[in-house]
Amino acid sequence: MVAVLVGAIALLAVITLVKAVRIVPQQRMDVVERLGKYKRTLSPGLNLLVPFIDAVRTKVDMREQVVSFPPQPVITSDNLVVSIDTVLYFKVVDPVRATYEISNFLQAIEQLTVTTLRNVIGSLDLERALTSREEINRHLSGVLDETTGRWGIKVTRVEIKAIEPPPSIRDSMEKQMRAERDRRAAILNAEGQKQSQILTAEGEKQAAVLRADGDRQARILQAEGQAKAIRTVFDAIHQANPSQKVLAYQYLQALPQIANGQANKVWIVPAELTKALEGLGGALGGLSQMAGDVPSAAVDAGAVEREAVEAAEAAAAEARRVTDEVRAAEAQVSSGTAPQGLPAAEAVPAAPVTGDSGAATPVAARRTEQA
Repeated sequence: MVAVLVGAIALLAVITLVKAVRIVPQQRMDVVERLGKYKRTLSPGLNLLVPFIDAVRTKVDMREQVVSFPPQPVITSDNLVVSIDTVLYFKVVDPVRATYEISNFLQAIEQLTVTTLRNVIGSLDLERALTSREEINRHLSGVLDETTGRWGIKVTRVEIKAIEPPPSIRDSMEKQMRAERDRRAAILNAEGQKQSQILTAEGEKQAAVLRADGDRQARILQAEGQAKAIRTVFDAIHQANPSQKVLAYQYLQALPQIANGQANKVWIVPAELTKALEGLGGALGGLSQMAGDVPSAAVDAGAVEREAVEAAEAAAAEARRVTDEVRAAEAQVSSGTAPQGLPAAEAVPAAPVTGDSGAATPVAARRTEQA
């Protein structure tokens, strides 16, 4: 009997000790009531209570908590029903008010979030609702933080996890986006072709300009080369100082080539040719006069013929020498070894006479008769 009493006393002492000692972990606050009335809040660590008088009402977690609410149907301003999932981040800052100001603060936050979300989405159309998540989040955070502050709760962040329109609307949106992408692709393709044609035209323009400039430079260089060649030939002829007989011989050789063309309508008869022909005619006339003064019995026909042949051979030799000098000068010009800085060619005076090829001009006829 005594042993049972001792055992009961020991058991009562253990229960009393357990009731009197309370260990609170970190980031948790315990609300203590004494005889049904709030007494104090236990902080993390070792705390002592009055056994059988003090009792722990609630154990409040002070850490930030995350709550994901189920999808909520919301009607937009253009009468479309969309399903919205929200995620809420909050933390308890005052465990006493969170315990005594509201019975179930988590349920209250959920209902307040749904109501506020419907008010916000109801003022927006579908397209704006899909593109205005940041604005919706800020509005929800402001309303929830203002309301839950009285409950000792701080709403740190509200995020819209998903906005799901009806299947028919999703199909229409996909078709619209596909059409928009096709339009952009067509525009980009047209822009590419436009740029390609512009660049091609610019390239052809630059190529034509460069070709024209190249042709111009080539013609200028060719003209300069021809001018140098003419100057060199002209200087070589003047340095050789050919006589009128040689010039007349060369002119007589060149006349058949001038008249050889079928379309020649204009002949150029140089003045030197007429003068040379006059000189030759005068020489031949002098010979005839000398032959007339001498008695026919004293004139040796063979001597006159030999003198004429010697004069013709001397003129031909002089013409060949001048021709060789001209060809040598032309060879130097074509090989690029012609002397630089030669004076410009002087114009050879000529007496232009027009007429058909194949008909003798009046001037040429008179000179021929004199010769």
